[in-house]
Amino acid sequence: MNPLRPAILAAADSPRLKQAVTRTPITAAVVRRFVAGENRAELAPVVRELLDSGRMVSVDFLGEYTTDPAMADAAVAEYISLIDQLAELDRSPDTEVPPVEVSVKLSALGQSLGADGPAIAGENLHKLCAKAVESRVWVTVDAEDHTTTFDTLAAVEQARAEFPWLAVAMQTYLRTAEDNCRAAAASDTRVRLCKGAYQEPETVAYRKRAEVDASYLRCLDVLMRGAWHPMIASHDPAMVVAALTLAAEHRRSPGDFEFQMLYGIRDAEQRRLVDDGHALRVYIPYGTQWYGYLMRRLAERPANLGFFLRALAGRS
Repeated sequence: MNPLRPAILAAADSPRLKQAVTRTPITAAVVRRFVAGENRAELAPVVRELLDSGRMVSVDFLGEYTTDPAMADAAVAEYISLIDQLAELDRSPDTEVPPVEVSVKLSALGQSLGADGPAIAGENLHKLCAKAVESRVWVTVDAEDHTTTFDTLAAVEQARAEFPWLAVAMQTYLRTAEDNCRAAAASDTRVRLCKGAYQEPETVAYRKRAEVDASYLRCLDVLMRGAWHPMIASHDPAMVVAALTLAAEHRRSPGDFEFQMLYGIRDAEQRRLVDDGHALRVYIPYGTQWYGYLMRRLAERPANLGFFLRALAGRS
């Protein structure tokens, strides 16, 4: 695991550092490598280009720091407009798996608003799913820190009674990941499998890279054996190879699962997988609340941090 990860994740929670970074003009050019823009107008050409290249997309409106009901309502309104825009940009024929999707954090929909938060977020999630059905757009509920896992899985389970295509992200650094994946596979829940991007206590999460990788492989095997349309969200070449090997072992065709990678990372590998006939979806964030997202991306891969620091040094 990146030895700088704890420090970078701590920086994500530092108001002082956030102010310093977000007010530095040279930061904007660097951020645009990982964030498609601050509004839907800037997002649209990025989505169009990716769709034209044969890739699919999952778009996240960065708004996880919701502190009052009005902010949750604003997030819902933005997502509804986003779903309309994605439906317009998608010119592909009808397919079982739509090429356009939105990703949403329940905290953005009000999950953290006190005792009523989970109910508020659940109601708002239902609104988004109902809109998505009309527009042939899918929805994936993002994972957040471990304190939200129980409420997130409960909200997804409840919503799937009406929207069985609804997906949820699961983080394999959590010690409960394998059990959660088994439950999801048994109920045919679509799962986005990722390693995890938050700073968690050792009591609930694996801290060593080898342990996280081993957990990922166990969960991947569970999903490839029986889940509906597993989504392998990883840039790790070892995990990509493992997914292809398991898919062959369990006789899954390229359309029975998909790879997912982040916007701005390993673009050549994304194109290679698509050229080889595999389904690949790019996770695209946009919005003004990009600071926490950027810090988590820097914490995940030392190469990202190096790129960021070199860009700052080159422009200072």
